Amino acid sequence: MSSLQDIQACVFDAYGTLFDVSSPMQRRRDKIGPEADRLNMLWRQKQLEYSWLRSLMGAHADFWQLTADALDYAMAACDLNNPALRAELMELYLAILPYPETVETVTKLKSAKKRTAILSNGSLTMLTAAVNHSRLTPQLDAVLSIDDVGIYKPHPRVYQMVLDRLDVQRDQVLFVSSNAWDVAGAAHFGFQVAWCNRAGNLPEHLPGKPVAEIKRLDEVLGLLGDL
Repeated sequence: MSSLQDIQACVFDAYGTLFDVSSPMQRRRDKIGPEADRLNMLWRQKQLEYSWLRSLMGAHADFWQLTADALDYAMAACDLNNPALRAELMELYLAILPYPETVETVTKLKSAKKRTAILSNGSLTMLTAAVNHSRLTPQLDAVLSIDDVGIYKPHPRVYQMVLDRLDVQRDQVLFVSSNAWDVAGAAHFGFQVAWCNRAGNLPEHLPGKPVAEIKRLDEVLGLLGDL
């Protein structure tokens, strides 16, 4: 892990990495019923697919719109016709819950004088709401949204935002994501990347490999020398 000795900035993906994308569904599982897990899986799957497809089509829409479109697809696929439930799930996405170790991990990195940031496909409105709700705001130097470049990860222009905003070199960035496709994109761009593989997924067959694979965010601290 000698390559991680010169890390100046720790940058995190948001959804699925810092914030639990299943939390809106979990908080309304009783209202959703037996299709809850399938709904959540389809919601996330379509949210990501629409980001990639819209980027390829040159038909950009912000992540809030994609999240709504994906939920509409998932609810239709699960035969759930419930406008009130849809409104509740969308509202809960603005108050999405962090993973248990999220706040403590970012706080320790900030205390260790590492620059800390989020780099996300999420709209700035969504990210601001989530960060404020989890009380992460004081621990972050930047919250970077693809809103500023109008295209989604894993396009290189998105990762370039980190260098422009934090004034660091590519190999001075430790990027942490739970999404294997994002790991590949960031590593291919030139970041040092830790894959927070919570679900034990297989790696993608894509250019760009992580320098470390972890199960929880707080393992980042050990990668940087037990901060």
